[in-house]
Parts: sequence; C-alpha cells; structure tokens
Amino acid sequence: MLDKQTMDRRRFLRRAAGVAVGAMAGPYVVTSSALGADGAVSPSERIVMGFIGTGGRGSALLRNFLGLKDSHVVAVCDVKRPQREGAQRTVDGRYGDKGCSTYLDFRELLGRSDIDAVTVASTDHWHVLLALMAVKAGKDVYCEKPLGVSVEEGKALRDAVQRYGRVFQFGTQERSSWSTRFGCEMVLSGRVGKIHTVTVASRFSRASGNYPPMPVPDWLDYDMWLGPAPWEPYTENRVRNNHWFHISDYALGFIAGCGIHTVDMAQWGNGTSLTGPVEVEGTGEFPTDGLCDCALGWNVTFKFAGGVTMKFTDGKRNPLGVKFEGTDGWVFVKERHLGGTFDTEPKALLKKPIGPGEVHLPVSNHHQGNFLECVKSRKPTVSPIEVAVRSDALCQLSDIAMRLGRKLKWDPDLETFPGDAEANRMLSRPMRSPWHL
Repeated sequence: MLDKQTMDRRRFLRRAAGVAVGAMAGPYVVTSSALGADGAVSPSERIVMGFIGTGGRGSALLRNFLGLKDSHVVAVCDVKRPQREGAQRTVDGRYGDKGCSTYLDFRELLGRSDIDAVTVASTDHWHVLLALMAVKAGKDVYCEKPLGVSVEEGKALRDAVQRYGRVFQFGTQERSSWSTRFGCEMVLSGRVGKIHTVTVASRFSRASGNYPPMPVPDWLDYDMWLGPAPWEPYTENRVRNNHWFHISDYALGFIAGCGIHTVDMAQWGNGTSLTGPVEVEGTGEFPTDGLCDCALGWNVTFKFAGGVTMKFTDGKRNPLGVKFEGTDGWVFVKERHLGGTFDTEPKALLKKPIGPGEVHLPVSNHHQGNFLECVKSRKPTVSPIEVAVRSDALCQLSDIAMRLGRKLKWDPDLETFPGDAEANRMLSRPMRSPWHL
C-alpha cells in the first residue's frame, strides 16, 4: 500500500507529465541538474510555491525561498501592481526565464492544481482568511506573523489546518534560532531553579497625523486591500507599512507585530506553548488623534496556573528580549534580528552545553527550510498552528485587557473569559461582506 507522500508525489509527476507533452514535440536535452545530480534537486522533488503578499516582508521571504534548492516559485500575488511585478522580476531573474505568473486575485493562484504550498505575507487583517482558503484549497501554508486580529480567527484556522491535514509554519523564526533554543533549553532543564518571573519586552507602535482623502491610484485594488476591514476613504498613508501596522482595523500594532516574537520565546521557555495564562491585566497608552490608533506603550501582567508571572512590556520599560528569572539565577535572550545575544547568571551557564539528560527542544536551523522539510515529511514544523494560536492569543489578550482597563480571568482550556460577556465579545471581529471565516 502506498503512503500519502508517495501518492502525492505521483500525482505531481502526472501533472508535470501533462504539461510537458507540448514541449516534447521538439528536441529536448535533460541536464544533470534536472535529474538531481551535482547537488541539485530534481523537479519532481521540489515544492512548487506561490506567494501571496510581496511587500517588504513578503519579498524577503521570497528571496529566502528562492535560495533554497527544495522550492520552485511559479506565482506571485499582490493587490499593488508595482509589488507583484517587482516580485515577478525577482523570480524570473533567479531562474533565468519568464515562468512566473502574476495575480491580483489570490483565489486564482489558489485555484492552480500545480501549487503545493503558499506563503501568506499580506497585511495582518488578511492573514487568517488567506491561510484558511489556502488550506481548504489543499495547500500547505507558511504564514507571516502575527496570526490575525482576533482570537476567533486563530481558532478557526487551527481547526481547518487539523481537519484538512495541512502543514503549517508560523513566521516566529526565533524558534529556528540557536540562541533562543539554547536559552529556553537552559531554563526548561532547571539550570536557574524554579522559574517565578518572565519579563518580555518588545518594540512599541507609533502615532501619526490625520490625512485627507485622495483618489485611489490605478496601480492599487483598494477594495481588495481593505477586504474584511471596514470601508474607509483612501489616503496613501493608510496602505503604507509604517502606518497600517499601527491602525487597529488592520493590525494590533507592535504589541502583536513585534511582540509576538518575544511572547513566543517566553512561551517556549516557560513550557506553556500549548496553553495560556489564567489571568491578565494591563494598562496602555493610546493616541488621542490621528490615523494610527494602536498602543504606543503597554504594561501587561499574566498569571499562569503553575505560579509564574509573565510581565509583557514595551521597550521603553525593559530591555528588548526575554528574561527568565528563577530561584537560582536568570537567563536573558534577545531576538536574533536584534543580535541574538543572551546572558546568564551565574555566568558559567554560558559555557555548559545541554547534556543528554537535559531538555532538548526541536532543532531547526532555517525557518523556511524547516517548512519545506515538513511539507515533504508531513511532520509538524517547529512553529505549528497549535503553538501559533496560543502565542498569538497572548498579544490579543493584552490588547483586550488594556482596552477594558480591568483584570480578566482566562480559561486556557476553553479559550474564553469565564462569565465575562463584555470581554468575550472582543474575541471576535465582524467582517465586511462578502468576507467571512
């Protein structure tokens, strides 16, 4: 009996054979690289990929995947014409041909039967809807962080990924950082005793002015850019990264956009990746006017059932990174893109490798490479959907607690606020028609 991977590969080969019929009418030379020699990967073993969202982060991911021999990019999609055409040039330049297709409507890309996997790197408020439809279309998904703009969205995507048996990688690449893994292994192995406090700090959001409405440029499908978000008149700053990141219709601000990295690191080292706190309270500073309206600063406290207190703050209050404090010392880990450094007390811990009898976390040395490996093996990624939902929820709970201005109880098993109708209403968001979960 054939396993699923073999059957999937055979289906791929049949599709490839059908496409190749026309080409075989003339002389055809099979190169050694096409057969997988000289360290190359044969076409039948490459993961065929499409990219949805090709802005700053999307284009960075595109370049990363183009540099991996196990992937082959065939399509890019963006509502901004300059971005999708730029992405197409990048792909065609890498392969030396004109084989990359462009799409304005992501549904056309998802309808292609030859695409095995997609990356989602759109605006935050589109992340879950795009990933959800990709999963239902039979695609494996690499989804940029944060997960979405509501707890309900994350839960819906988790259900779909599990139901359809898809491979999912969340863009919390700190789990593919050696320094983060080593720091968390030290903590989980008990090297600083029993952990009692975890302090998390991230970059904070920005304020802005007000801007007048203006005509929509012809290179942008503004209605598609808005998607499920409420309709608002177009102004150029609304669709720029340095503004929409901090507008609550499209994101939670950097409490999620950057905070998800450090919160996820804290969850990993705290051993709570598949659960959550039992209590949350916090205060935040919000703009009083302007286009941007997300938290400019925050001070949030989580209580966990095991007795750990997690303090989540902006970078104005504490050093950027995660500090695990125990009864016998502490471990501090900084995000990789901020240097990836770490420190300990006692200092001797820095020179002592994790022993065979200590805690060893899953090893991934390349976040995108780990995704491709798991697409082939069908094993869980280093940042699977179950972990993504739990870490993302801490950012969501922080925002809710700040806006309500009171202490909230949280049931990590039911993923609700027990007996609190007002808070529970904030776990979901309405979507503009025709978009829905």
